[in-house]
Amino acid sequence: MKKLLLLAISLVTFLAAPARASEFEDFVGEVETCEAVLQEFMANRETAIPAEVWSRARAVVIVNQFRAGFIFGVKGGWGVVLAKKPNGQWSIPVLLKAGEASFGLQAGGAKVEGVYIITNDETVKMLYRARFNVGVDAKAVGGPKWREVETVNRDLLDSPVLVYTKNKGLFAGATVKTGYIARNDEANRRFYNTFYSMPELLYGDFVQPIPEVQPLMNLVASYAR
Repeated sequence: MKKLLLLAISLVTFLAAPARASEFEDFVGEVETCEAVLQEFMANRETAIPAEVWSRARAVVIVNQFRAGFIFGVKGGWGVVLAKKPNGQWSIPVLLKAGEASFGLQAGGAKVEGVYIITNDETVKMLYRARFNVGVDAKAVGGPKWREVETVNRDLLDSPVLVYTKNKGLFAGATVKTGYIARNDEANRRFYNTFYSMPELLYGDFVQPIPEVQPLMNLVASYAR
């Protein structure tokens, strides 16, 4: 009986190991996708976020959302958030869930990619909730593009959330709702192998960056100087 029990435990461990590895790779893929989204935004003058906006950033959220079935609108997706700590360093990317957004499906596309610049610490703390509705729980407006930043009202730059998407119809200062972003504590626990939750991951030094997330951290730090 004891041998059978040990065999069963060994079999479960053997079968579970590839699943854990696969899950980890899925999380890495989400982070790398968000890194690619940010790179694409910054490489295009139509979507690039100006340096003055980056200088005001207290956090950056990058989302990749997609349409579910044939229903008009975006129903699912994921994202990451990185926060600027009091010492000026940027946190590790914390995994998020995202969904229920619509920007005309980005001129007919099947997904919505977005970058949200959060300009104050109070709004960052709203992310601690089970679900944060961007544009409802905190005002969100279209952020100015690089060529507009010199002519926009200065108060615009102090909006709690400045939204950037690939929808060319979104103009600076337009009030928008981008759906929700939600904590994903279970995913972060598995990804970083820790029981620390979002506040500690964003503002603590308890969890050291793993190599897979360092490129995104470096990219954000290079823009938000």
